[in-house]
Amino acid sequence: MGAMISIGAHVDQTDPIAEAKARDTSVVQFFLGNPQSYKGPVIEYAGGAEGLKSDAEEAGVDLYVHAPYLINVATTNNRLRIPSRKLIQSHMDAAASIGAKGLIVHGGHLKDDEDSAIGFDNWRKAIAATDIKIPLLIENTAGGDNAMTRYLERIKGVWDAIAQADGAENVGFCLDTCHAHAGGNSLETVVDDVLAITGRIDLVHANDSRDAFDSGADRHTNFGQGHIEADLLASVIRDAKAPVVCETPGGAQEHLADFAWLRERL
Repeated sequence: MGAMISIGAHVDQTDPIAEAKARDTSVVQFFLGNPQSYKGPVIEYAGGAEGLKSDAEEAGVDLYVHAPYLINVATTNNRLRIPSRKLIQSHMDAAASIGAKGLIVHGGHLKDDEDSAIGFDNWRKAIAATDIKIPLLIENTAGGDNAMTRYLERIKGVWDAIAQADGAENVGFCLDTCHAHAGGNSLETVVDDVLAITGRIDLVHANDSRDAFDSGADRHTNFGQGHIEADLLASVIRDAKAPVVCETPGGAQEHLADFAWLRERL
């Protein structure tokens, strides 16, 4: 079964196809522009969007785009929520233009004293307002007591809300192993728990965690270097049956070592 799962990595966007070749993989993820900026997507590939799309198809490389970290469509702050929605749409358009398989976005959060129901409804409105051209993959996050996708019951709140919106069928889930562990979700059951809520896991972010269970800290590390038990990490990836992106530190050599570590245990 292990050989069937595609394992790739988060890479620099300048030449994702060369990055894929350097890692002997057919799956890469990258940012389009600065992940800490509201400026909108930038495509750095020499051949532009069309060139990247056709070159990736020719090379048999699947592209995934990670939306900026700043996006928070759940927030009650209009000055963040409205630009966040615009950023989702602009990155959606850009990701679709390069033929990406999915656009990954974090769940966002509210202030500690705010009612989570508002955040769920803001997610519904965001989905309704977005022209979803390729799968929009919502990712679980590690920290924050009033985060939308840290805890399973919150993920369920988001899913129940967005089910009411047109376009909900194009919304999928990205399961991050470091975030699940640091966020306080048991990795023994997390795949079944998530599938019971969302019905799908479209992508796995495979990362070890530098911090302890339920620490709320989002710090990735290379496999075998952190707090997640090796067989447990492998079992999550095996059970999720989705493509894998390693967001672990380092370049091609470190990633190749991480891929080998994982394949050995799958």
